[in-house]
Amino acid sequence: MAKTPEIYRGNADPHGSDARMTASDVEAWFVREVLPLEAMLMHFLHRNWRNKDEIEDLRQDVYARVCDAAAIQIPEKAKPFMLATARNLLIDKMRHEQIVPIDAASDIDSLDIAVDTPGPERGVIARDVLRKLQSALDRLSSNEREVILLRRVEGLSRAEIAARLGLTERQVSEHLAQGMRALAAPYFRDVLDMGK
Repeated sequence: MAKTPEIYRGNADPHGSDARMTASDVEAWFVREVLPLEAMLMHFLHRNWRNKDEIEDLRQDVYARVCDAAAIQIPEKAKPFMLATARNLLIDKMRHEQIVPIDAASDIDSLDIAVDTPGPERGVIARDVLRKLQSALDRLSSNEREVILLRRVEGLSRAEIAARLGLTERQVSEHLAQGMRALAAPYFRDVLDMGK
């Protein structure tokens, strides 16, 4: 016979009978032991669950699980029991959110949903944009090109670029501004030409 965990109080028969608590016993215990822990529970849920809109519902789910368990046997220590219940609820919800039913995955082709794959015209447009960008980069001075690549591609700060290239931060800012204007000019020229 398994030993009863110490977390439970002996209101139910410790030898394994299923004597259930009365509703008034559970309610009195809940008001006395669990409700004073609500602030701690809310803090735990806010810290551990990303969707803040679901926190109130999670709290109610924890309370329902705690009460269901207490109807069978009231826990000796409410705080660790409630926190374990909350943790288990969050784990269950995370597992549930990651599950995709097999029948949903197998019927995906029959849903006739438009797929967002680029068509040939998008490929042509993208190649044209890249060709214009490369041409504009080629026309930049070496400092402007290097500053733009370090800032926009590698994500370095102005101070890091200045240290790497032996420039002042002001020079880096000037090269960046001049280079970005030069890169944008062909695109704005196309937009202005289209408006005529």
